Amino acid sequence: MFNDVDVDVERNLINMDNKTDNKKPMKIVLIEDDVSACRDFMDCANNRTDILFVGMTGRSDEGLELVKNKLPEAVIIDLELNWGQGSGYDFLDKFFKTEFDIRPLIVITTNNRSQDIYTQMHNDYHIHWIFCKLQDGYGPELVFRHLLRFREFYHKQSDVNRELKTLETPEEQKNRIMARIRAELDIFGVSVKLKGRKVAEDAIYLLINRDKKDAENVFNDLTKLHKTHYNNIIRNLQTAIHDAWDNHDDPEALLKHYTAPVRKDIGAPTPTEFIHYYARKVRRDMF
Repeated sequence: MFNDVDVDVERNLINMDNKTDNKKPMKIVLIEDDVSACRDFMDCANNRTDILFVGMTGRSDEGLELVKNKLPEAVIIDLELNWGQGSGYDFLDKFFKTEFDIRPLIVITTNNRSQDIYTQMHNDYHIHWIFCKLQDGYGPELVFRHLLRFREFYHKQSDVNRELKTLETPEEQKNRIMARIRAELDIFGVSVKLKGRKVAEDAIYLLINRDKKDAENVFNDLTKLHKTHYNNIIRNLQTAIHDAWDNHDDPEALLKHYTAPVRKDIGAPTPTEFIHYYARKVRRDMF
């Protein structure tokens, strides 16, 4: 149902860098099951430089995942979702139980004219705006105007000490961390042609995000990730480490880069020592 709209969302994201405003456009997630309404919002956004849809869905559970992963500044959600899955209530219940560095603005759209419903929304969920789709003048332009008018004030009140452009989605953060891990492994001399190279990248990334003493579980997780046996994971990683250690062009430079003690009887870092060293190094430098 949302295929055509999804294509437009992707195109909208690709064109983000072509926006000409000094301030980046306001990132919004739309949770709406009416394809016609989604198209109206997208068409309106495509004619502006200050609005960017980073996701659309007709399911409340998918909407929450989009909010977690895309870090929008605002969420526009249809209260009923009659043809989708879940409802605005389902989304709001889970949304307010979830921790966010910056909680986005919430806009409700509905066909319900009941003032009792509006009062409940404001009291129970502290909703910023509720728009009745049947009211005169309702449309995407009206919703966008309200969001943009409140944008600067809202973030001033959020005790946010960083600019919006510095916010990072989980995907962006992972890409940044993986780029640093790959750079470290390049300096160490781990060949990209060896199976152990990818194992090392994944092992270090997994270990960065968990307890230092959890190496054995990391290796077990790697067996599932790479669909192989535990011994293969250890052997591939060990081979990659020894290949780099024994064949490095500048052994003295390598020792300056890898400063942890190395047992003489082994002659190179063990897989556990290796991934712990780089997990600590990357974590210390990047967080």
